[in-house]
Amino acid sequence: MSYIAPLKDMLFNIKYLANIDQVAQLPGMEDAGFDTAQAVLEEAAKFNEGVLSPLNWTADQTPTSWKGGVVTASPGFKEAYQQYTEAGWQGLQHPVAFGGQGLPKTIGSAVGEMQNSANMSFALLPLLTDGAIEALLTAGSEDLNAIYLEKLVSGQWAGTMNLTESQAGSDLAAVRTKAEPQPDGSYKIAGTKIFITWGEHEMAENIIHLVLARVVGAPEGVKGISLFVVPKFIVNSDGSLGARNDVQCVSIEHKMGIKASPTCVLQFGDGLASSVADSAGPGAVGYLVGQENRGLEYMFIMMNAARYGVGVQGIAIAQMAYQKAVSFAKDRIQSRPVDGSLKAAGPIIHHPDVKRMLMTMRAYTEGCRALSSVAAAAYDAAHHCSDAEIRRENETFYEFMVPLIKGYSTEMSLEVTSLGVQVHGGMGFIEETGCAQYYRDARILTIYEGTTAIQANDLVGRKTLRDGGQTAKALAVQIESTEAALVASGTADALVVAKRLAAARLAFVDVVNFVAGNTKALPKDVFAGSVPYLMLAGNLMAGWQMGRALLAAQEALARGEDVAFMQAKITTARFYADHLLTKAPGLRDAVVEGAACVTALALEAF
Repeated sequence: MSYIAPLKDMLFNIKYLANIDQVAQLPGMEDAGFDTAQAVLEEAAKFNEGVLSPLNWTADQTPTSWKGGVVTASPGFKEAYQQYTEAGWQGLQHPVAFGGQGLPKTIGSAVGEMQNSANMSFALLPLLTDGAIEALLTAGSEDLNAIYLEKLVSGQWAGTMNLTESQAGSDLAAVRTKAEPQPDGSYKIAGTKIFITWGEHEMAENIIHLVLARVVGAPEGVKGISLFVVPKFIVNSDGSLGARNDVQCVSIEHKMGIKASPTCVLQFGDGLASSVADSAGPGAVGYLVGQENRGLEYMFIMMNAARYGVGVQGIAIAQMAYQKAVSFAKDRIQSRPVDGSLKAAGPIIHHPDVKRMLMTMRAYTEGCRALSSVAAAAYDAAHHCSDAEIRRENETFYEFMVPLIKGYSTEMSLEVTSLGVQVHGGMGFIEETGCAQYYRDARILTIYEGTTAIQANDLVGRKTLRDGGQTAKALAVQIESTEAALVASGTADALVVAKRLAAARLAFVDVVNFVAGNTKALPKDVFAGSVPYLMLAGNLMAGWQMGRALLAAQEALARGEDVAFMQAKITTARFYADHLLTKAPGLRDAVVEGAACVTALALEAF
């Protein structure tokens, strides 16, 4: 089936939860109010529904291919990418000074979700280019940015992120790729990088690789890593493309999902691809980003952007799985309803357990979408507000949310896409049905850009321990004020949501106290529960936004606005509270009381 963008839900979040009109008061954001958001999202829906979505199934069946170092994209991708760049979608939320539209992340995030729902393999290319742009905006020199940023913002050139090596994995301290300084200020880069998404292709005129490497003589470990721009084609002084650089795609991986996205092994500096090697020997020409030995710091900027983007991918693939499951459940005739409401067999959507599965899929997706929208608005305030204190508060909020959006939204996407297969029954296990693709595509999301455990370690170390849990507890105070507003509204649904939200909040605070109070003395016990802590925190934060959504929907309903949508939003928020938030106390018990049994079993017993 073709994708249908959930415009009403996106615009509801942007208007009532992310407060787009408040975002539009930020310097430089004056033209980005609700009307602009609606117009942009409607145009994005047309492109993603009409251009990218029809390519998704065929691309899964005809994946990207590699032959002799040349990567050929799935049929239709190159033409779609040309339409994408000509319409200006790559530069949507990037600075006007470099040819972008300068729109807020609050709008860009929703557009990104549409792209990933329509065609995740395709959407990975602009996602990584976005990350490269952010890294250069933060750490690139004026000269470097003058050469590369405008072409990246337009999409004429694409970007990649090169961290992983076969012996290093997530342990970047073990990176061996070497950078040797040259007399002209450039560097020769030599080494092999693996798992490089869209590392080679013919979609864009040039590919700008951001590469982690160790300068000869640099300190061991992460302190000796630097970041380099390594273009596929050398850029001449007049901006034209010159010789092919010494970087070669030696293979692409054969994957269970996102098959149309080439995952490349890139060899830098073996002389095979180079037409620029000189007497100094083979090596890819690279240019330092920022200062030597600060590469990991700069790369984290790109990684943070990508981690948020991957969280949005989880929401996107869940949305697609939900849509397909609903469509099937409305059409599939099997068995009479248990209450006898139909005289003969009817569509399976009449069966209570099917509705439970569909409501679970819907509630998870809407909760995580609301959280990502609110976090995007905080990002905008953190980067554009003129008040330093407000910027700091919003940056703290956004930074706390990133591991939750990445970790919780991707883990929930596995459950939602699995439920999508379950709704289809035996037909779900058959590839031709199409829902298995979403399950397969979703499986990578909890792994790349940092596994769920890495996100959880970040939540424990950088987000909780760094300030003794004060940021987490401040969030709990905000949640408590939402509970009070729910109680004050007095409706039956609001009272139940307030009750469930309070129980989840108390469980969260207990875990925060456990983490803050025991990490130094009992580090294994705390980190044994790091992922359950992340899942509890993500569940709570998404549930909080659903509580806020319920209040906004009740007020809109009282004004007579879109009655059917607002009633559905209230019902979905109530379901989230009763069926998903209720998991929080159990997660609390697993973290606070269940640590010992995680590490107790002798290694030889495994």
